[in-house]
Amino acid sequence: MAVPWSRCWRSGAGAAVLLDWCCGFSRRAFTHAASAGRRTESSTAETQVLFRQDPVYNFNRPMTIARHRNRCLYTTPRVCCSIRSDAKLKDPFSLAQKDLQNVYEDIKKLLVSKAELKALCDYYFDGKGKAFRPMIVILMARACNVHSNKEGVLLPAQRSIAMISEMIHTASLVHDDVIDDSDTRRGKNTINKVWGERKAILAGDFILSAASMALARIGSNTVVSVLSQVIEDLVRGEFMQLGSKENENERFKHYLEKTFKKTASLIANSCKAVSILVNSDPEVHEIAYQYGRNVGIAFQLVDDILDFTSSANLLGKPSAADLKLGLATGPVLFACQQFPELHAMIMRCFSSDGDVDQAWQYVLKSDGVEQTNYLAQHYCQEAIRQISRLQPSTERDALIQLTELVLRRDK
Repeated sequence: MAVPWSRCWRSGAGAAVLLDWCCGFSRRAFTHAASAGRRTESSTAETQVLFRQDPVYNFNRPMTIARHRNRCLYTTPRVCCSIRSDAKLKDPFSLAQKDLQNVYEDIKKLLVSKAELKALCDYYFDGKGKAFRPMIVILMARACNVHSNKEGVLLPAQRSIAMISEMIHTASLVHDDVIDDSDTRRGKNTINKVWGERKAILAGDFILSAASMALARIGSNTVVSVLSQVIEDLVRGEFMQLGSKENENERFKHYLEKTFKKTASLIANSCKAVSILVNSDPEVHEIAYQYGRNVGIAFQLVDDILDFTSSANLLGKPSAADLKLGLATGPVLFACQQFPELHAMIMRCFSSDGDVDQAWQYVLKSDGVEQTNYLAQHYCQEAIRQISRLQPSTERDALIQLTELVLRRDK
């Protein structure tokens, strides 16, 4: 039996509102096989059909972002939107390893300050992070360079953007830990627990100032403008996280927009920035941006899933942390459609005795985790469709493979 995609949002209006925000599609007919190995006529006929405004769009044909297709963009008879592994593809992390070598040491060189402040700023740049954002930026830079007939050689300014993206991300973590009063991050005590909140805030500010100076040295007003948007989005996203919406449909839209601003905007705009440095075509910039946007949202959706499915030892932070902070993430919002009792808990931010435990049980009894995973797959499929429009390259294929790693990660 094929289960309609709209089942993920049990009211039809919710599906339309959410998917319209997701990708600009007013409706998607998407099905998946309920049981492994069983295919149905509807699952084969409907799975890859999109409705965008009035015309019908099929995944088998590349979508044009602008009115007229640029002949420099790469097209294929079929854009692969399935998430699959390929033994011949290089691991994305291994492929970017040479360019990522010494990236944390180079970041530390930008954080010139007196002993105590430098110790605070260097705390998270210990080389033990995933370097997920710099890796994506470097792979996107090389993919855009190949597409633009630059032989894939990484420009110094593009590597600088990779470093800047990690600095902005780390500064946001420092500030988030203060706001959330977090005790652990990446398996060790947070800066605010070691040095106190005031010094932690100043350390985050200093990292941002160093990133801003590095950005200015690139010498491109357009790149400065693009990456400055990230700072604004981070602040707006944090304010959005402080509130929720009474209406269920508005709540989903609010959640996804907050997710974009807090997580995906940095990846999307960093990808766009490296494309700007090597190509003047706005369509290429949009492809880079949309890939980063969709992968970034998928990454955070999986992170929200892991808060319910992974142990604290794997995450490096306590599980159920979001519920304890009063946050209703994807699994909770989907579970609320099966258990309306969650609505009142969401509106009071799980502040009453027993709310966190009860909400946890409702999520586990529901298909909230499964539905959030379906949504993450949707975003990864869109990321693949976008990046597949660039000329073939090892880096482009690595970015496609990266979507699978995002969905499969366990920490």
